[in-house]
Amino acid sequence: MAPKLAIGDGAFGFWATLREIFGETAEQRCWFHKSGNVLSKLSKSVQPRAKSDLHNIWQAETREDANDAFDHFLTKYDAKYPAACECLRKDRDVLLTFYDFPAPHWTHLRTTNPIESTFATSRLRHRRTKGSGSRRTSLAMEFKLAESASKNWRRLRGHEQIIYVIQGHPIINGLIHQEDAA
Repeated sequence: MAPKLAIGDGAFGFWATLREIFGETAEQRCWFHKSGNVLSKLSKSVQPRAKSDLHNIWQAETREDANDAFDHFLTKYDAKYPAACECLRKDRDVLLTFYDFPAPHWTHLRTTNPIESTFATSRLRHRRTKGSGSRRTSLAMEFKLAESASKNWRRLRGHEQIIYVIQGHPIINGLIHQEDAA
C-alpha cells in the first residue's frame, strides 16, 4: 500500500523517487523550510511582516482562506521581491495539500520538523562518535537511542481519524465527509 501523504522540503531527488515508486501519494511541502527560503529572498526590514503574512496562509481555517492569504502575499511583495514570490508561487498546490486531511492532523503535516526532531538525537550521537564501530553496534545504538527518545513522543492529534484517510473518505478543509466514502 502506498503512503497517503509524503512531507518534505524541496529536495528534487526525494520527490522524483516518490513519484516513480508511489505515483498516487499526495505531496506536502514543509512550511518551515519554504518560509525560510522565501524570507531569505526578502530584505531584513520586511521579514517580520512577511513572516506574519506567511503564517496567515498556513494557519487559515480553509483552503479558500489560505488561497486568499496567498494571493495577498503575492500582491503585496511581488513588485519588489519577485524571487521570493516565485519561490512561494511554484509550490502553491503542494503547500496546501494538508487541507485534504483531517484538521487535527494539520499541525503534524505542515512541516517536517517533528520527523527531523525524532532523529536529532541519533544525528548528534553519530557526530560525537564519528560513526565509529561496526554496523551491528551502530544499529544497536540507533535502536537504543530511538527507544529512549520514544519516551518523550506525543501521540498524534486525531490519531483515531487515520482510518478515514486509509478508507479514502473525502476530506474537505479538514472535515471528514463519511457519507461520500470512495
